[in-house]
Amino acid sequence: MSMTDETQAALRPLMFSVAYRMLGSVVEAEDVVQDAYVRLQERAVAGDEIRNPDAFAVTVATRLAIDVLRSARRSREVYVGPWMPEPLPDDDADPAHRIERDETLSFAFLAVLERLGPVERAVFLLREVFAYDYRAIGEVVDRDETACRQILHRAKARIAESRRRFDGIDERDSALSDAFFSALEAGDVEQLVDRLADDVVFYGDGGGKAPAIQHAMHGAVAVARFLGGLVRRGATVGVRFERRPVNGAPALWVRAPDGALLSVLVVEFAAGSAQVIANQLNPEKLAHLGPVGDTVALFGGRAQT
Repeated sequence: MSMTDETQAALRPLMFSVAYRMLGSVVEAEDVVQDAYVRLQERAVAGDEIRNPDAFAVTVATRLAIDVLRSARRSREVYVGPWMPEPLPDDDADPAHRIERDETLSFAFLAVLERLGPVERAVFLLREVFAYDYRAIGEVVDRDETACRQILHRAKARIAESRRRFDGIDERDSALSDAFFSALEAGDVEQLVDRLADDVVFYGDGGGKAPAIQHAMHGAVAVARFLGGLVRRGATVGVRFERRPVNGAPALWVRAPDGALLSVLVVEFAAGSAQVIANQLNPEKLAHLGPVGDTVALFGGRAQT
């Protein structure tokens, strides 16, 4: 059938859902969606029949995302410090960003997907998230069904090496996140220790452009003391906090006195305590959220390169 403008517009969230999970970048995903949308329009103008618009949209978005990953592979391999995705606010007003929040949108899970190559990532997502059969997956990534099964098996094995599962926060658990953020905003180290898992992991993504730890920090006491120190330092320059969930998880937006965004700290919970904390400070990964502050100028020191 020929696609109407309404049909094409309705495909944007689907294409963004694919592209963001593939790339972990809001900006790059938007570029992929725009390129894919142009191709949809070209087919429509040419009068070409598209029997399954959803499948066509997913195929185009996936292939474009694979191309982006391949071209960016070198820069991601030499990335300074831990790589974390660009935050996607749960209350994003853009209709194209209204996609289902689940575990595969979490900071921790998207970071784990970085272990996969572009085709591995595509096969895993198409099968595990979008429930494509192997024949359809093979058509998207230009592989036969047997190869796709083997690729998925390898992808699952690589993910299992570092994957941690999380219980999503819901209304019943709001008291848990409120208590954690209250302790954090107060810089209360003892209270933080009580709310962190013994084996909690803390990541900081500065990308060499903002001060951040270059290696993961482990353990409740170490992480609590580190967070307490950050809060005390922030208080001296007048930073303020805003609680606003991203990627389906509670998050604390840290702002400079003038309101510019300094970082987004995402917390993922399981079994009643914080299991993973990811602090996104890279200004390039925050720019899509509004004005970004200069943490180097505000706090002194220098970005890690």
